[in-house]
Amino acid sequence: MIRVLIPLADGVEEIEAVILIDVFRRAQFEVTVAGLRPGEITASRGVRLVPDLSWEELGDRTFDLMMIPGGMDGTLRLMRDVRVLAQIRNMVEAGQWVGAICAGPLVLQAAGVLNDRRVTCHPAVADQLTVTSRLPDRVVIDGRLMTSQGPGTTMEFALAAIRELAGSALAKRVSEGLLANIIVF
Repeated sequence: MIRVLIPLADGVEEIEAVILIDVFRRAQFEVTVAGLRPGEITASRGVRLVPDLSWEELGDRTFDLMMIPGGMDGTLRLMRDVRVLAQIRNMVEAGQWVGAICAGPLVLQAAGVLNDRRVTCHPAVADQLTVTSRLPDRVVIDGRLMTSQGPGTTMEFALAAIRELAGSALAKRVSEGLLANIIVF
């Protein structure tokens, strides 16, 4: 079973977080939603989300994919959290998948894993990325690093991740069940 880690901090973009969690669970991935602190997370538009556990409770669990939702305030909190940055670096070094959407690629940059990588992000934060290979594509996959632009590209991003980690047949089946009509296969 594919194990996915999704970190949440206050100010996260709720559309991105919920779509990632939902689509991966529809694919029967084991999704762990970890709050940077115990308790509810208040998302960027005031929606309250309840993580499965707090970051401290993760223990020594391992994951095949870490997906970072955007939302500027949440992104800033994730960028300042040494535990999140260490997890990203460890996963990249171990050859695991890491992804980020919207402002989330700034967290990858803070972790130091974007050097010589092709990425995309929300246009509003593009000038904050120091990488020279920022592409205008909705979803960019460079090795085992995935990035996407924002709330409107989240479902496509999640389906692309399913395709990469579990194959086109599963991605197609999940897409059809969602009536997504997104060609990622």
